[in-house]
Amino acid sequence: MSTENGEKTFDLTRVHETNLKMLKEIDRICRKYKIKYALDSGTLLGAVRHGGFIPWDDDVDVMFTRTNYEMFAKVVRRELPENMSFVEPNEYHGGKAFYDFVSRITYDKSQKFEESGKMAFYDDKISRLCVDLFVVDALPSGAVSKRLTKLMHCIVYGLALGHRYKINYSDYQGVMKLFVFVLSSVGRLVPFPVTYCLWRGLCKKDAKRDVPLYFYTNYAPNYFYVEMKKEWDDQVEEVPFEDAKLFIPAGWKPYLEQVYGDYMKLPPEEKRIPEHSDMEIKIYG
Repeated sequence: MSTENGEKTFDLTRVHETNLKMLKEIDRICRKYKIKYALDSGTLLGAVRHGGFIPWDDDVDVMFTRTNYEMFAKVVRRELPENMSFVEPNEYHGGKAFYDFVSRITYDKSQKFEESGKMAFYDDKISRLCVDLFVVDALPSGAVSKRLTKLMHCIVYGLALGHRYKINYSDYQGVMKLFVFVLSSVGRLVPFPVTYCLWRGLCKKDAKRDVPLYFYTNYAPNYFYVEMKKEWDDQVEEVPFEDAKLFIPAGWKPYLEQVYGDYMKLPPEEKRIPEHSDMEIKIYG
């Protein structure tokens, strides 16, 4: 949408209404089965700073610890209404394609990307409004063990990129571009289900160890710098969010400071735009 002087404006009222429906379903399911979840990333920031959605945000993020995510994954498909779906990372293109390692709740009667070969390759599942479900796993605290764990995740992610629709090498600089080229080339020779099983095992490698930290194992490597003390995420607290009450991690303040710095400060006006769509989002019902 545009104003008379040509400036873009965004009416995200229906988007936020639809995203809130999905959040309420996640909350309902988790309360029913006593599963802990927490709002995450920009959705957490919106809860703290705005009491709901960030006005210009078209995205939704939720976080689980590994145990809680596994419980959620077992029950969610039978609990969701007909217009919502649960999509796991190994379900694109007949299980042969890699988009990312993030599971999602999608609103099936919606569209946020223009139709394209890329959207078709991923069965149109990434073109829908969705809630991204992030998972945190144990991270060793020793400097060497920590770096080795993150390096192994980077390698597996690089292998998985071999099954992407297309790799945008402009996203990488210098030696990283070579790193991605080599690993993705090798990764094409390895069936994605094998790489996926390797990633799943890597996520759980420290699950039974008494380590003090979590990190996001299903996020892209550029988010591996985020580390959380376990007590930040093992406990949650209820807060108002729009017309509902949802849960946020007990350690929301140090998390937000780590990711956003002065999180109560609004970004410049030119950056207050939706970032997770390439068209005016359509909602069909």
